[in-house]
Amino acid sequence: MDARFRPVFEAATRPYRAAGRYAWFAAKGKLRHDPVFHALLRRGLLPDGGSLIDLGCGQGLLLSLLRAARDQYAAGRWPADWPAPPTRLSLRGVDAHAGRVQLARRVLNGGAQFEVRDLREFDFPPCAAIVMLDVLLYLREAQQESVLDKATAALRSGGLLLLREPDADAGVALHLTKLSARFEAALRGKLAQPLHCRSAARWIADLSRRGFAVDATPMSQGTPFCNVLFVARKVV
Repeated sequence: MDARFRPVFEAATRPYRAAGRYAWFAAKGKLRHDPVFHALLRRGLLPDGGSLIDLGCGQGLLLSLLRAARDQYAAGRWPADWPAPPTRLSLRGVDAHAGRVQLARRVLNGGAQFEVRDLREFDFPPCAAIVMLDVLLYLREAQQESVLDKATAALRSGGLLLLREPDADAGVALHLTKLSARFEAALRGKLAQPLHCRSAARWIADLSRRGFAVDATPMSQGTPFCNVLFVARKVV
């Protein structure tokens, strides 16, 4: 772990300890080993103001991280060579799993709004940023299209859409990624979860035709997976 990331890592995961050992260890494991969280802060990808919606937020780890980053920055404990974290960003999490949402509410304790809602039925309000990490692969392709259309409509020009999805052209790594995704689904009580993946090239094309400028970065460092982070900024 990057030593500069450790203070915000500790601040983000500490509140989960009161929610039980499983929640605490799960938060620490995810934040330590998943490169996307470090990348979001190190690259300064998120806007400073407006509202952010984390779809498929689970137990609220990303939002806990953003709150911790804000507090660390305000206290003067932020790496000098890192971009400032968002300090005026309103945080909202949406997830279909009521138990995880309840845990997230307990951990964030008013620091973010949470809603139990099926992503396919969610009405996107106007917002500055939408995050979907490892979410759309669990939806059928027509449902993916519907969610993307609603997300696009909710973002103004300059708005940010962050997606992480596996690359369907990645061969063996795709199979390993699918195994991990099915295990995650099984933990939510969804056995034999069907998965629907697209190639990285197709994701770029599908986002571009919706009016986004897209940057795609491999986001599986330190793992055997084939995830790609798509940073899509709305230009029309």
